[in-house]
Amino acid sequence: MRSMYLVDSWGHTCSIFNRPDGYRSLIGLINTPITNRSNCSLGQTRPRMSSYSVSAILTRKETENPKQETTQTQTQFDFKTYMVQKANSVNKALDDAVILRDPPKIHEAMRYSLLAGGKRVRPVLCIAACELVGGRETQAMPAACAVEMIHTMSLIHDDLPCMDNDDLRRGKPTNHKVYGEDVAVLAGDSLLAFAFEYIVTATVDVSPARVLAAVGELAKSIGTEGLVAGQVVDLASAGVSNIGLDQLEFIHVHKTAVLLEASVVLGAILGGGDDFEVEKLRKFARCIGLLFQVVDDILDVTKSSNELGKTAGKDLEADKATYPKLMGLEKSREFAEKLKREAKDQLSGFDAEKAAPLVALADYIAHRQN
Repeated sequence: MRSMYLVDSWGHTCSIFNRPDGYRSLIGLINTPITNRSNCSLGQTRPRMSSYSVSAILTRKETENPKQETTQTQTQFDFKTYMVQKANSVNKALDDAVILRDPPKIHEAMRYSLLAGGKRVRPVLCIAACELVGGRETQAMPAACAVEMIHTMSLIHDDLPCMDNDDLRRGKPTNHKVYGEDVAVLAGDSLLAFAFEYIVTATVDVSPARVLAAVGELAKSIGTEGLVAGQVVDLASAGVSNIGLDQLEFIHVHKTAVLLEASVVLGAILGGGDDFEVEKLRKFARCIGLLFQVVDDILDVTKSSNELGKTAGKDLEADKATYPKLMGLEKSREFAEKLKREAKDQLSGFDAEKAAPLVALADYIAHRQN
């Protein structure tokens, strides 16, 4: 059934753009421009990370039946219960997706890091964005899991001796400390590959063109215009004394913020969001993505390893540029509050009750303690 779905998907995408072959239809899809985004930054404009037009992939049914804006009054939102419920759903889906099978060692290594806990902020953001634009959790769950698989891959690789050389992650020995560097590298590679397989074979009740757009968005966020770019510049900046705020922002926008942005944008695309909704949520996500890293820098110098569940003070020890180092602790906290306000501003115009999870997540990211 899944192979048939992929064939139908490709054929449907080709027909949308009236192209003679699948390759050209894909290029037409991923190069359709969308409106400019705010970068929620110190003024530096970053090259656009994606160009996936939602209006180009609306089905006739979606066009004829636009979503009706709700008028429900906002009620008291129980963030803790929401996070527990969503995290439990994500954990179950991840457990079901990556099962133990032959060869056992690689799958054990994948599951060791993937199921090691964590806040599940990225998959919850994906689901919340999907539900905000009128979608359902089931439509976003494969993408939410894919994002978490890729995030876990980045942690496994980031902890390697050739990268950040860390021994502790989520309160447990890092993957290479348990399985060796060779298996750790392969476990990360496997999670990356499987993330894309999973999103295209497990997503249901979403038009093939939207799934394709989501895959393109996710791929771009982790390559040389996204996560990899941030990691490379971060490695090259270690021990360099003249790193400025612009370069520090480039590192964090690409290394951290971009995957949070992709999480939200994927949810909005798969949930049926239009161009305007997707772009507002992209700007929201850009702000909270940078906010996440600013807070991370603050926690690195104010909390212990036991409190963080990872080695504290690593950036200071490696002489890396951080926001507290360049701006001072208090200015960093003020910057975090500014980013939080800008993020929340992007949620205006959405139904208040449906937006409550994202509002609460922005608060949580700003005030988290680990």
